[in-house]
Amino acid sequence: MKVLIADDEQLVRHGLRMILDTADDIEVVGEAADGAEAVVLARELRPDVVLLDIRMPGTDGLAAAADLAGLPRPPAVVVLTTFDLDEYVHRALRAGARGFLLKDTPPRELIAAVRTVHGGEALLAPRVTTRLLERFAAIAARDPGAAAHRLEVLSGRERAVLVAVARGMSNAEAGRSLGMREATVKAHVSSIFGKLDVTNRVQAAILAHDAGWL
Repeated sequence: MKVLIADDEQLVRHGLRMILDTADDIEVVGEAADGAEAVVLARELRPDVVLLDIRMPGTDGLAAAADLAGLPRPPAVVVLTTFDLDEYVHRALRAGARGFLLKDTPPRELIAAVRTVHGGEALLAPRVTTRLLERFAAIAARDPGAAAHRLEVLSGRERAVLVAVARGMSNAEAGRSLGMREATVKAHVSSIFGKLDVTNRVQAAILAHDAGWL
């Protein structure tokens, strides 16, 4: 797969390239120093995944993520930052980002994250996911039956898949756990998103958490 790196610090870009270059299935096709350059290079190089820093001069990573989502063949965007503020997470998800990782993510996990989003799945840094669940759980506590009511539309198999997803399993892991083919799990996940009117695994996991399924 082809990856584009966007960060205003050359040293950071070099470090990320070194990490990704250790993976045989990943090719770093370009580097950008700001969000505007990232969008230009994405149009030219057509990467599968773009790693975006948030705080960059000029066009920041969040604005660039929104622009990338509007491309004819949008790449999967992973926001990579030293900041795990809730505001950034929410804005990144709204802008279409498929992943949100912190810069202290271990190299092996970074490579795994790039593969995950390239495979069509979403991924958030564990402590970011925990904070989101806690925040939305507090909101849901004001109306504890709302999440359970929304989940009533799911079939039994879809409920099992949702629980697996909410526990952080990939489609392949959920398939092994539930005795399903990975393609079947993926189809169930798509159906779950449509029935619940959500756009990513994190939103679905929040509903499962709020309903007391975990």
